[in-house]
Amino acid sequence: MIKQDKKSNKEILKVPSTSFYGTGKRKCAIAKVWLFEGTGKISINNLKPGYYFGSELDITDMIKPLEYLGLTKKYNIKISVLGGGKAAQVDACLLGISRALLDVDVQFRQTLKENGCLTRDPRIKERKKYGLRGARKAPQYRKR
Repeated sequence: MIKQDKKSNKEILKVPSTSFYGTGKRKCAIAKVWLFEGTGKISINNLKPGYYFGSELDITDMIKPLEYLGLTKKYNIKISVLGGGKAAQVDACLLGISRALLDVDVQFRQTLKENGCLTRDPRIKERKKYGLRGARKAPQYRKR
């Protein structure tokens, strides 16, 4: 179910009805992940992961849940990610893949939890407060 576009950087994966879904969030990034039987192809916003993220290290971080379970070549992954920066998007994709794998088999929970793949990082940007220069920085104080 892989359709190669004329440009080599595009890869459109059609999601069959028998797919597993997971959502991941990190900072402002939201990733929707679909897992389905295949050969290990990955599509992020209809682009190849190397073209989308640019770094091979980001891709290896993203597919760690599959490596822990030994399923790297068993499932195709279609990811729709938006918002945030690249690092936040990688972490959101990792969490989405982990949650989709829980739909595949609940037995994976122990392994994923031990490796920290199911932990949602709640840290988000703190808002700016009035009377301050930023979230916490105050204007310079003069005693005299």
